[in-house]
Amino acid sequence: MLKQAVGLGAGLAVAHLLGGEASAAPRIRARTFTTEDGVALNYLEAGRGEPLLLLPGWSQSAALYREQILAFARHYHVFVLDWRGHGESEKVDHGYRMARFSRDLYEFIRGMRLKHVTALGHSMGCGVLYSYWDNYGGQSLDRLILVDVGPALTAWPDASAEEAAEAGAVFTPQSLYDTAAGLRGPHGIPTTQGLLASMFSPGYPADQLALVVEENLKLPREYAAKLLVEQAAQDWRDVIPRIDVPTLVVGGEVSIFNPISQQWVADQIPGAELIIFSAEEGGSHFMWLENPEKFNEDVLNFLC
Repeated sequence: MLKQAVGLGAGLAVAHLLGGEASAAPRIRARTFTTEDGVALNYLEAGRGEPLLLLPGWSQSAALYREQILAFARHYHVFVLDWRGHGESEKVDHGYRMARFSRDLYEFIRGMRLKHVTALGHSMGCGVLYSYWDNYGGQSLDRLILVDVGPALTAWPDASAEEAAEAGAVFTPQSLYDTAAGLRGPHGIPTTQGLLASMFSPGYPADQLALVVEENLKLPREYAAKLLVEQAAQDWRDVIPRIDVPTLVVGGEVSIFNPISQQWVADQIPGAELIIFSAEEGGSHFMWLENPEKFNEDVLNFLC
């Protein structure tokens, strides 16, 4: 089920995050898609042509991708999905697991009758794509852009330093649950602030970081905690080598995810291209916010 919204509403409250006027062309529209289990998902849409899906990461919102939408919609029909509970989507109390998110993506692609899709996932968005590939065999996906996430975020206690680096592990089992407990506890907001600050370069403007935090907090912290554990408990190292479409892998030199892990991902996918943003280029986990001009250019160069 599809329903056009009046406008972007609260989503455009972050329009100034990256500069520019909210009325700049191409025009961005907010719409609603309803899943088969009755959840209303918000998505942003702009442009015409072949479909390009932008899939946000954990607790992120579609509104943060304004600069990417404006750049890519000049060449493609761009869709950015708010996962259930995220951004302007419905705050339901169920389904905060990767298999359900990949099902939501499958239903969205099928419901919108999209073919020959290019999908760009950032962080958890990559995990959803891996789950989608595992469950649906990459159906309707022609190209992938995988942006900065490790294939296995939680290290086994007996993992070597080399194995942890290749996996992009950022948690131990104990630290994962400690972080999740902090998110859902009485200090959920400062825990969120600290977690997000660790994902940006030290010089990233505080006012812009505050807006990112504001968007992240639209996912209730109880669900954010559940989803963090669900995401970080996955190990996609048996799925990634089965990807067989043209793929761009993007990482950051100073990301929380060791760039060695991005090299590992690229090495597993035949013909995959790899781009690592340097520290000077804003090579954090959020390089697409820190250096949108380079990021957008790199993506378009891959797609052309």
